[in-house]
Amino acid sequence: MKRIITVTVLNQSGVLNRVTGLLMKRQFNIESITVGHTEQPQISKMTFVVNVEDEQKLEQLLKQLQKQVDVLKVNDISEKSIVVRELALVKVVSPPAVRAEINSIVEPFRAATIDTGKNVVTFQVTGHPEKIDAFIDLLKPYGIKELTRTGVTAFVRETQKVQTTQLSILQ
Repeated sequence: MKRIITVTVLNQSGVLNRVTGLLMKRQFNIESITVGHTEQPQISKMTFVVNVEDEQKLEQLLKQLQKQVDVLKVNDISEKSIVVRELALVKVVSPPAVRAEINSIVEPFRAATIDTGKNVVTFQVTGHPEKIDAFIDLLKPYGIKELTRTGVTAFVRETQKVQTTQLSILQ
């Protein structure tokens, strides 16, 4: 099961290496990782997407991360109401004869054209990773010359949905 884990750390040299080293030792494959400063310059936030086999391994991973020296807070936010975004830059083969067609495909995704060459156009698209996957799939037939993605970044929404059990008269 894919999990989104955020780790708040002191912004110090070697922290990223220690945290990723721990994941490597425990044989977790990091599908996505982003790291950046928070609103406090001395603190950074790491966002990992990892595939975890079961709840026991997940609990072990969270405990091991929390034990790291420069780690302030560890959260598995996968089950919460969250905001998830990723950015991709996609360079597409685009001779002038096909540009209008490509632009009509790109428009619903609200992608921005950030560079144009003689036979190539580079788009920037942001959103949920599934949106980016769909964007890339639609552009593949035209020829993707180059592609790069930032990885997932996420945080918990201010308001969480309250889980309620509904009674049914049909039972």
